[in-house]
Amino acid sequence: MSAVAEVAARAAGPTEVLIHSIAGLLAGSRHVAVGASSPIPGAAALYTRAVSEGATRVSVLGSRRHNAFTNGGVELFDLAAQGRIDAFFLGGGQIDGAANINLVGVGSYPQMEVRWPGSFGSAYLYYLVPRVILFREEHTRRVFVPKVDFVSAPGPRDDGIYRPGGPHALITSLCLFDFDRARKRFVLRSVHPGHTVEEVRDNTGFDFDCPAQVPATPAPDAAALALIRGQVREEIGETYPKFAAQLAAV
Repeated sequence: MSAVAEVAARAAGPTEVLIHSIAGLLAGSRHVAVGASSPIPGAAALYTRAVSEGATRVSVLGSRRHNAFTNGGVELFDLAAQGRIDAFFLGGGQIDGAANINLVGVGSYPQMEVRWPGSFGSAYLYYLVPRVILFREEHTRRVFVPKVDFVSAPGPRDDGIYRPGGPHALITSLCLFDFDRARKRFVLRSVHPGHTVEEVRDNTGFDFDCPAQVPATPAPDAAALALIRGQVREEIGETYPKFAAQLAAV
């Protein structure tokens, strides 16, 4: 049995579906930057670099092998301002249907019931990077709310402010949404294998557009799985060894 056929005998797991799906959103990017504590986006970026045969540059913060920065976030912000980063990832403790994200906490600011680490440079990058992919594995109504309690980084607004960047898509453990910038709404693109549109609706606190027929998110084929479980797993393991070990055990 060939190596590819041997890999194909083990079906794709949910994490591999996410890596493959995110990589599809990154196709054609010249430079993808990945922030801290982001093993799945990092793996997707490295997969994209591999299939592009090196045409896509990848900067993984925290990595020695896959990061040419010598001054950390300062260079990341400089490159974003210069239009030299095509894609980045943001998450949030809360995300609403207008693509506003909250990284500060729950409740009324400043005396909030729950506090998170903070906004850092999220608003800056959200305005500048043209392809921001919102990523949050947990898909529940406590995360996807009608309106965020605090706006760390706003979705697109008609405020006359120059904004080349903004949300491109939202991917979760259940599904993949595109973001319609003209209508300022999410549109359900696909539902991951093993899940349903009804499950997505039940666990989403905001309204979204949904076509009459929603396809299943494509799972990676044998060649893609071999790449994820081989080269990509080895590369992302330099920064995230525990994640790489879990990926090997799929």
